[in-house]
Order: sequence, then C-alpha cells, then structure tokens
Amino acid sequence: MPTTSERTIMQKRTLGRNGLSVSAIGLGCMGLSYGYGPATDRGEAIKLIRAAHDRGVTFFDTAEAYGPGINEEVVGEALEPVRDQVVIATKFGFKDGIPANGLDSQPERIRQVADEALKRLRTDVIDLFYQHRVDPTVPIEDVAGTVRDLIAEGKVRHFGLSEAGAETIRRAHAVQPVTALQSEFSLWWREPEKEILPTLEALGIGFVPFSPLGKGFLTGKIDPNTAFGESDFRRIVPRFSPEALKANQALVDLIESIASTKGVTPAQIALAWLLAQRPWIAPIPGTTKLHRLEENLGAADVELTADDLARIERTLASVEVKGDRYPASLQRFVNR
Repeated sequence: MPTTSERTIMQKRTLGRNGLSVSAIGLGCMGLSYGYGPATDRGEAIKLIRAAHDRGVTFFDTAEAYGPGINEEVVGEALEPVRDQVVIATKFGFKDGIPANGLDSQPERIRQVADEALKRLRTDVIDLFYQHRVDPTVPIEDVAGTVRDLIAEGKVRHFGLSEAGAETIRRAHAVQPVTALQSEFSLWWREPEKEILPTLEALGIGFVPFSPLGKGFLTGKIDPNTAFGESDFRRIVPRFSPEALKANQALVDLIESIASTKGVTPAQIALAWLLAQRPWIAPIPGTTKLHRLEENLGAADVELTADDLARIERTLASVEVKGDRYPASLQRFVNR
C-alpha cells in the first residue's frame, strides 16, 4: 500500500457546520454490489476502493440496502487499513435492508442497523449516518433524536438525510443538526435548485449529489440502442427508455461540445459543473472500472469559467428533459 507521501492529495470540502472534511469528489460504492448488474468480484471491488483512496478520495458511500449488507462488508474490508484517513457514510431506513420490503425508521431498527453496520464496516464509529429515505410512519423528530443519542454514545459522528424535502430537513435539523443531505442532482436533474439548495445554505448543511452523471447518461456512452442487463435498475427507469434517451440527446451534445473545447470528457464537465454550484457540494460518482474512476477524479482539476457556466445555463434552458427519474412504483420514496 502506498505511503501517505505517495498518495494523491485532492482538494477538500466541508460538509455542515460541524466541520466534516471530505475529498471534493467521493466514491459511491453501491454499483460494486447492487443496482447496475451482477456484483463486482469482491477482490476487484476492494482493489478499486483502495485505488480511489490512493488517488485522493477520502469520502466513501455505502448502505445497508446495497446487497443487503454485502457492500458494507466490501467497503469495510477495503478501508480497514486506512480507516483513520477516510470518512465512511452509510444508511438506514429499509425493512430488513431490502428496499422492496418498504420503509422502516423505527428507533429500534435504526439502532439495530447502526450496530450491524459497525461490525460490517470493521469500525467503532460511523462517520455519517443517513436516513436512506424518509419514513412517513415515523416522525422525523424521533429519527433525529435516535441518531442524536447514537452520536452521544459515540457510535455515530454525523447525521444525514437522503431525498428529504425542505420542511423535513428543517424539522430534523431542529432536533439534531444535519451535516449533509444526499439527493440526486446533476445536469439532467436540477430540481434541488428550487427549494433544497436555499434551505441547505440557510441551515449550513452540506450537499452530496448521488447519480451526478445521470446514472451514466451524461458520460455520452449511452444511446437509444443501449441494452441494459436483467439486473440493471435502469431497465425500469422511464428516463432510460429509448424514446427518452433519444429526446435527451441534446443535453449530451451540449456537454460533449463544451468538453471538446476544454480538452476534457463529458463526465468531467458534468462533475465540474456540480462542483462549481456551491463550495459545500461533494458529488459521489460510482464506477466499477479504474479508468472511469481516474476520469471522474480528474474533474476536480477542471475549472469552468463564468462564460462556460453561462453557456451551459443558456443551453439547458432550451432543453426539456424527458422521462421520470424513477418508475411510478418508487416515486413514493422521494422528496418527502
């Protein structure tokens, strides 16, 4: 394993007012075990996570639901040798850790998930513990209070929410300060700009965009002829239907045009755009391939000028993105 002096140092960003410092770009580890086809070989997954750390990543995202449990085990094994140098985020909120079983943020379940995650992650504290999705059957004050108690007990350092609405964020924050919100945000899903970003700014909460590359679409490597495997979540996402992909190609054409003028890739433009939105935004692109990891991390060095950002804004205003980001059966899990 490389020494500290041999590792790449990436710029850092601070999430929340309690000073959680993370690499500007993190690694979303879900796809190594869940969601985008067969799980990556465990040894290869561990190698990729360690390669990310060697290249400056200090922020790693996982969840009980990714497997369930398998992804946490892989992340825990990969990062055990450098545990004191990284921030590990994980999540609670689904019955038995299985999204298809529905939501469960009862206090006793939150505690159970925390204890099990600590074992799988091979650590004595969870750096950032998110509610994976808001559970309408449990008052958010009870959820925040439970995590507050876990923080007092030393099992958790920071509290996070995912896909929560502005009012829910405020209510939770009043009980236990929220360090970060994790929700989808990218060039093709800008809904958070309306209410979420102003709320986070007012409260001093960091933002961790997931799917910052539009589940791969913004890389320019997906077109209407792309076939997704049986276990690939995108098969059931309306935005990935051939008709929607064809309609949304104008967005990719824009990104590719800007990328070519700057000598970078579309993925790097998409990530650089996110980094330029606020200094407290830290996206977590995921990948299973080393060359894609290196490409994504290169976005931290891409600077978009005011003219670049204005050009993107003008073009986005003329592009109407087609297709819902989730199938109807899963819409109940978002923006509560």
